[in-house]
Amino acid sequence: MNITIKKQGADQKNIGQHFIFVTEQQWKEHGESYQKSTGDQFSAKKEETFTTVSDNKVTFFIGLGNDPKDYEVQETAARFSWSFRNKIKSEPTQLTYLNQSNDHIKTVITGLFLGTYEYPFNSQHPFLAERFQLICDADTYLPDTVQVEVMALCEGEFACREWLNKPQNHKKVHHLTQFLSEISEKYGLKKTVFNREECEKLGLGAFLSVNQGSAQDCAFTILQYNCGVADAKTIGLVGKCVLFDTGGISIKSSDNLHYMKSDMGGATAVIGALITAGERNLPVNIIAVLPVTDNAVSASAYVPSDVVRAYNGKTIEVINTDAEGRMTLADGLSYLAENYKTDIMIDLATLTGSSVRMFGGTCGALFTNDLSLGARLQEAGDRTNQRLWNMPMWDVWLDDFQSDVADFKNISLKPVGDCIVAAKFLEQFIGGHPSWAHLDIAGVAFGSVPYAKEKAATGYGVQLLINFMENIS
Repeated sequence: MNITIKKQGADQKNIGQHFIFVTEQQWKEHGESYQKSTGDQFSAKKEETFTTVSDNKVTFFIGLGNDPKDYEVQETAARFSWSFRNKIKSEPTQLTYLNQSNDHIKTVITGLFLGTYEYPFNSQHPFLAERFQLICDADTYLPDTVQVEVMALCEGEFACREWLNKPQNHKKVHHLTQFLSEISEKYGLKKTVFNREECEKLGLGAFLSVNQGSAQDCAFTILQYNCGVADAKTIGLVGKCVLFDTGGISIKSSDNLHYMKSDMGGATAVIGALITAGERNLPVNIIAVLPVTDNAVSASAYVPSDVVRAYNGKTIEVINTDAEGRMTLADGLSYLAENYKTDIMIDLATLTGSSVRMFGGTCGALFTNDLSLGARLQEAGDRTNQRLWNMPMWDVWLDDFQSDVADFKNISLKPVGDCIVAAKFLEQFIGGHPSWAHLDIAGVAFGSVPYAKEKAATGYGVQLLINFMENIS
């Protein structure tokens, strides 16, 4: 991927293209000098675009609407980048943001390059050509780090989208393991992988119960990013990594079953955040646990009524094999809690249809035992538009998954509140960690996006996690 961003110099001979981003108010105040070419055809309404040609220069006017928030500016820039990809040329391009404070210029640039993604990603967008340069106006405040930060976010979020979008037969366990080896080498991550035999010796029984029906070996994977900064906070991340979910013996309906390639959305968010952190040398330490498997139907698959022992010694009665995500996360969380010291523990998972029915594609469901952590995650979600809504974690929900033959059942038999029951279940495997959050992102990781005809990966979670870690104290 090639990204070139620079400040405008005296020589403008090669600039043949001009992007002008402007809000409605700014257009009223500063648009007079452009109105000869635009007439009354442009008013800067949100995502309104008008094109003019003069003196061999093409100018695109892009409206941002009235008083846009940062994420709305980014979304508009990304949509413009995607929608006009066949009209934009690969040449030096002037970027103007008609705002004296320049407070959104980095956001505009970020959106422009995020909008270059398509599946499969091939770097064919005009912005990624070697000849293309994005040249900001001379009076624009441009942080020295902007090119690195934009590149880092694109690398991370595109990896997140790419792996979630891949068909099931292109993301087997060995495919993902190979990719994780590559990024570990590139970013100096310490990588540990346990196969099925090793998981048995360790006692990762909840995770293995899901994997036992698979023709593929599992890969219980730990990736460690060390920033090298003294007294840096350590964040533990656990990402649900079910490569494809049939539902197991409690098999899912065939309707939209092809979308179950998206059941690793928690893991792809974690992977994307690791890549971005590595690209930027972010001053936090990260320990990421990815329990990699699929949930298959076979003669050896686990079945309802099975009782399995999790890593922390707790026993689980299997009521529904389609509640496999909480089984893999139970061992991921308890392994992290017992073997590593972390300041904060966060798990992300495309976990329940309950959260989808509740929030749709609006936000993820947030559960936490630390109100301060929850507030900071919500603030990061509001800043990035990867929003979260805090949900209750009352002990009254414990009764719903008590078992007669084990410590817990893996679901409640009541037809209500499953996302809450799932979160309360996971809380039993965090080893008493005082600052833990569970993010159920089932409705937001995979959905409607500009680059695809049907549902596809949104990249949800990468910007949320990076923004949170940037502002951690």
